[in-house]
Amino acid sequence: MGERTIRITAGEVAATATLDASKTADAIWNALPIEAKASTWGDEIYFDVGLAIAAESPKEVVALGDLGYWPPGSAFCIFFGRTPVSTGNEIRPASAVNVFGRVAGDPTVFKTVRSGIKVKLERAETRKG
Repeated sequence: MGERTIRITAGEVAATATLDASKTADAIWNALPIEAKASTWGDEIYFDVGLAIAAESPKEVVALGDLGYWPPGSAFCIFFGRTPVSTGNEIRPASAVNVFGRVAGDPTVFKTVRSGIKVKLERAETRKG
């Protein structure tokens, strides 16, 4: 399968992200489009996507721009900075997440997104040629 790119739109903010070849990414990709209301927790946006996905190589600390799936909340997470449980400069989710993709470009564009804003995930147009 080729590279899978999604568009994330949250209010006035839009970014693209690339999904990896994991089972978590497959489940998210197959469920698109998804719309939900954003919640924020430090420099993280998360929202319930209504999918039950098992833990898959879960990570306690993630990188700037990682996309994660948080099994306890059935939540899609976008990490763009420190969270309330981070130590130093690490980016630490509430508990381990399945990392399944990464934001293209600068993920800190999401700093302006507030709880309650509608988030839409959809497949990005793929360019052939």
